[in-house]
Amino acid sequence: MKNTIPEWILRIAIAGEFIGHGMFALQGKEGWFKYFYPFGIENDQTIITLLLLIGIVDMLLALHVLLFPVRILVLWMAFWGLWTALVRWPIGPDPVWDFVERFANWGSPLALLFLMGWPKTWKEWFLK
Repeated sequence: MKNTIPEWILRIAIAGEFIGHGMFALQGKEGWFKYFYPFGIENDQTIITLLLLIGIVDMLLALHVLLFPVRILVLWMAFWGLWTALVRWPIGPDPVWDFVERFANWGSPLALLFLMGWPKTWKEWFLK
């Protein structure tokens, strides 16, 4: 991947998103507990543990996209961004606009993936 200005803008934006969300998860943001309830996860300690794991993964992904973006991880970031938007609506308790507002959470990684070039082989998913 050529390090063009648009690619760097996306990498920085995606890293910022994942660092921000990762820090909230590491802090055990209580406002996010309600997103676990539809899946039968209601024990506060279980939710805090899951948020800790999610926060660690988000922080590692943020660093990876800045230092060495790999297509398979960028694809995961797009799926994760879409999933976390979907748990707000229709799965979750929030209005549709909470889902719409988060389009950039999955759209930015997806755009970066296409700028990196859609892989033609399985091996290319794991290359920069």
